[in-house]
Amino acid sequence: MRKQKLYEDTVSLINRLPDEKLSQVHDYVEFLLSKMDDEIIKENLQALSSQSKALSFLDDEEDLYTVHDLKERYK
Repeated sequence: MRKQKLYEDTVSLINRLPDEKLSQVHDYVEFLLSKMDDEIIKENLQALSSQSKALSFLDDEEDLYTVHDLKERYK
């Protein structure tokens, strides 16, 4: 469906709802937008942290523990 047609159909359906249901639609749309914003923020933070050199000093550190240091292995 084209965006404009989908928009018109959605508005038409919303207009058929009783007034008390309109707040639920509003809350759901706010939830979707918030979820979308959270995902964008998360992706940007991941990109920034992967490009950051803040923990690059750890690359030169030798490993303190190996697999042989484990007392129990997950099976």
